[in-house]
Amino acid sequence: MANHQSAKKRIRQIEKRRVHNRYFAKTARNAVKELRGTSEKESAQELLPKVTSMLDKLAKKNIIHKNKAANMKSKLTIFVNKL
Repeated sequence: MANHQSAKKRIRQIEKRRVHNRYFAKTARNAVKELRGTSEKESAQELLPKVTSMLDKLAKKNIIHKNKAANMKSKLTIFVNKL
């Protein structure tokens, strides 16, 4: 257990950041799942820029790795083009 005031504060900050990051990561995962479940090309083309933007923001904030974001965007783009 932390004894110093700075260590206690750091624990509070880390927990708050963890919850914040989990929320945005889960939201993005749900958006990706929704896009993959779409079978209509027009609705998929409307969702793709929004999902791409979400992934870019997560990568920028280091919530997910930039290469993972790039891979997901690539695979989603291929999926939408095949529809």
